[in-house]
Amino acid sequence: MFFELYWQYFVAGLILWVIVRTGYVFYNKLNVNNKELKENVPDTTTKVTETDSDSEDIDDDFLPALPKDLKHIPLVFNQLSEEESLKKSEEFYQLMNARRTVRHFSRKDIPKDVIYNIIKTAGTSPSGAHTEPWTYVLVHSPEIKEKIRDIIEEEEEINYKKRMGKVWTTDLKPFKTNWIKEYLTEAPYLILVFKQLYSFRTDGKKKLHYYNDQSVNLSTGILLAAIQNAGLVSLTSTPLNCGPALRTLLGRPKSEKLSLLLPVGYPAEDCLVPDLQRKSLNEIMVEF
Repeated sequence: MFFELYWQYFVAGLILWVIVRTGYVFYNKLNVNNKELKENVPDTTTKVTETDSDSEDIDDDFLPALPKDLKHIPLVFNQLSEEESLKKSEEFYQLMNARRTVRHFSRKDIPKDVIYNIIKTAGTSPSGAHTEPWTYVLVHSPEIKEKIRDIIEEEEEINYKKRMGKVWTTDLKPFKTNWIKEYLTEAPYLILVFKQLYSFRTDGKKKLHYYNDQSVNLSTGILLAAIQNAGLVSLTSTPLNCGPALRTLLGRPKSEKLSLLLPVGYPAEDCLVPDLQRKSLNEIMVEF
């Protein structure tokens, strides 16, 4: 009796439910398709990353990194015999396998020309479109080193106590490291590596620096090899949350961002390093 009196309302409700349900399914499917479409469309925009000026527009008429008619010259290459190549590769491996990260430095000074040669060697690194997007800031001044240490230790104390978390700080305990960084004032030299996000030409036009991260990473690797080859030691540090303050202290432009800081010198006489083993060739290489 009840259904007979109100059947039309049941039918209307059923029709309304079908319409809403169909619309909901269609809407979700449309969103999925749009998302897939956006993910499969290549990004053709040109932008510089990781800087306050990322959002700045690049003029459509900006000049290329290199001239179109760049001259090419014959490669100077002296091919080694297989025996000599094998010998040199083994010697270089043994040299680099002896490299260790050092946190205790002697205050003994280093001839400046040695440091200059090390940085020049780092500058031989390949880079995207030969933009060479690196600036090596060399600090020898005790006063500047003291200011750098003050900036870093202030932030590092916050990092260790608040930002880094229990897992991170636990992993660092075997290395006996904390926010006190004596090496920043003990080592005779500090090398701060800045990556250039872009630069400006003499005509004021912006010069894009492609693959600046990868390029600076490659250059820093060569820097470490040059330090080891010169009979010196170092430590690679990434001062967390210190980049802007250090950039300002050292008078670097906003187009540059701090990548690494390396103290360079001789090890202290009582220097100790962790007893660590490197992975074997089979653990780091996959061969086909």
